[in-house]
Amino acid sequence: MQGIRRFGTLTDGGGVRLELTPTTASPLAIDVAESAEVRIQRLISENPVIIFSRAACCMCHVMKRLLSTIGVHPTVIELDDDEIGALAVAAESSDSSASSSSSSPAPAVFIGGTRVGGLESLVALHLSGHLVPRLVEVGALWV
Repeated sequence: MQGIRRFGTLTDGGGVRLELTPTTASPLAIDVAESAEVRIQRLISENPVIIFSRAACCMCHVMKRLLSTIGVHPTVIELDDDEIGALAVAAESSDSSASSSSSSPAPAVFIGGTRVGGLESLVALHLSGHLVPRLVEVGALWV
């Protein structure tokens, strides 16, 4: 990983940016030989709620706001254009039954290692009353 950069303030929806580009100069580099697909898969398995997004994605902002209103603060990873393809491969291997209503793999939210989908899927899960129980089940929310 190239590193962590802080951008914006937490109150305006900012956060920490983790870059997936490998480098040997960074003290955060775990395995320089690790491919983007493997790195994304590892991040999905290590985080109960994770959103993969493109830079300045308004849908990602809405997903973060919805989850933070519930009391969950997801890990948000902004992907470069060349890493978007790796997300599609990792998403397929994490849950082959996940439906993808759009042609673009990002933004995508994963809860408990399973791809939920994009903003529409997350909102539908919330409106159906299944989002909070799922967040409790994976340990991302305590009620």
